[in-house]
Amino acid sequence: MSILIIKPPFTFETAAAKVQTAEDAWNTRDPEKVCLAYTIDTEWRNRTEFINGRDEVKAFLYRKWKQELDYKLKKELWGFRENRMAVRFEYEWHDAENNWFRSYGNELWEFDVEGLMRKRYASINDLVISESARYL
Repeated sequence: MSILIIKPPFTFETAAAKVQTAEDAWNTRDPEKVCLAYTIDTEWRNRTEFINGRDEVKAFLYRKWKQELDYKLKKELWGFRENRMAVRFEYEWHDAENNWFRSYGNELWEFDVEGLMRKRYASINDLVISESARYL
């Protein structure tokens, strides 16, 4: 997987491509590659966790995908302007006991001039589902 760098300001087409690129990257579940889309000093809020810097992002992603097994994500562009985007998403995963979940959320993204994400604020809710209720 190569990181497709799309720089702001965004048009509808480039914003949609940026969201698709992020979806594709996260679905690899490869923290070493995914973290390259973020600035060295990126700032995140993920649920109630505050993450600062690319190294913390990488550690977070390793932890996440060790717990959220068979993770599959879908993202959708909600809105954009200049160097910011709003994205809605859902993903499905199961834990080590094979309990399935669908997680829903919204993200606010801010990019630097090179197209790397410098801020990511995510609000996420989890829904317990049966394995037969999966659709991703």
